[in-house]
Amino acid sequence: MGSCQSQQCSHGAGPQEEKSKEDIQLDEQLKRIKHKLLVMSGKGGVGKSSVASYLAVGLSKLGYRVGLLDVDLHGPSIPGMLGLRGMFRVDPDENLLIPHKYNDFLQVVSIQCLLEDSDAAVIWRGPVKHGVIKQFIAEAKWGDLDFLLIDSPPGTGDEPLSVAQMMPDAKAVIVTTPQEVSLADVRKSINFCRKVNMPILGLVENMNGLICPHCNKEVPLFGKGGGGKMAEKMGVHLLGSLPFDPRVVESADIGKSLLEQTDDSPFLKALGKLIAEVVSRSGIQQGGTVQKEAGAADTLSDPQSFKVAIPMAGGALTNHFGHCEQFLIVDVQKGVIGNKETITPPPHEPGLLPRWLGELNVNLIIAGGMGSRAIELFNQQNIKVVTGAPCLPPEELIQQYLANTLKTGANACDH
Repeated sequence: MGSCQSQQCSHGAGPQEEKSKEDIQLDEQLKRIKHKLLVMSGKGGVGKSSVASYLAVGLSKLGYRVGLLDVDLHGPSIPGMLGLRGMFRVDPDENLLIPHKYNDFLQVVSIQCLLEDSDAAVIWRGPVKHGVIKQFIAEAKWGDLDFLLIDSPPGTGDEPLSVAQMMPDAKAVIVTTPQEVSLADVRKSINFCRKVNMPILGLVENMNGLICPHCNKEVPLFGKGGGGKMAEKMGVHLLGSLPFDPRVVESADIGKSLLEQTDDSPFLKALGKLIAEVVSRSGIQQGGTVQKEAGAADTLSDPQSFKVAIPMAGGALTNHFGHCEQFLIVDVQKGVIGNKETITPPPHEPGLLPRWLGELNVNLIIAGGMGSRAIELFNQQNIKVVTGAPCLPPEELIQQYLANTLKTGANACDH
């Protein structure tokens, strides 16, 4: 990866040759990214970066392969919010920057992870910013992605314009709060997108009321419903409204997303609906009800009576199937959840888990993702496999499965 702190990259080639090579790399990488979402706002302080990070983590927990690119070059905050520390490494064979890994399905690139001093001021003009953003896309080892979320700085300056020029198929997610001063700036963001022919996926109304932790009453800190009215007036889709939750601020300060917890708070409920709306509006086929993977057992002998294994972390399903720390084994008889047992699996070896779970008389697995070879091995054990399941508590997953309402997304590990 060339140095991002110089105005011109140099790998020993002339300017025209280098430009051509970089443009080819850019085109090749963009072809491997299905959906590009530019998260932007008309002004600062509306929680744009928080929305970007929560969308990225939430999508990754559904098993989608996600990249999060922080192009707020003067005020990067994504690494701190996600607890990512240290400088980037470079792949010596391909000379590509290796993004930081938040989890197995989320990679992050930010200028902050290229600065030895995190407090250093980045003083760059527009052309340099454009070149750095191009390098972050073309010369980072992203691989195949379902989503690339780009967190841009507030306003309609160089960074969002560069993204619009590089990614003609990108769509905008515009973040606002209900108060009028924020909505006035949002109108400028909407008009910017229309000026550069960038489709708008929708508007997110953030901090839409505080649920008092003492009396459970809603307090309209920044007004109420202004985002919905603005969306209707400007002809933009309202993706969702997120209530103000002080824990979002606290979790950002310690670098740990609230999505690593499991609760039924108004914020996480609203966030779940928002993420589902983003997926739906992006045109991804989620499959409606449970999908059968190729090679998997077709049916259970009794669809209301079975023994199911669910890979667990923090009280909910985890996408780390082959390397999860614990499995929850649950007996279901005639549609009623019975005995539950948490078991630590044996050390991971190829082909071991299918035999081990078969010996435990498991005949159903609900997972976020699984490789095709593993699915074949489970099929040989006559164990049905459901992949693409959301990261929900096990009882909820089982109840949805029994009711044939379990929504599944992409197989989080389809190799």
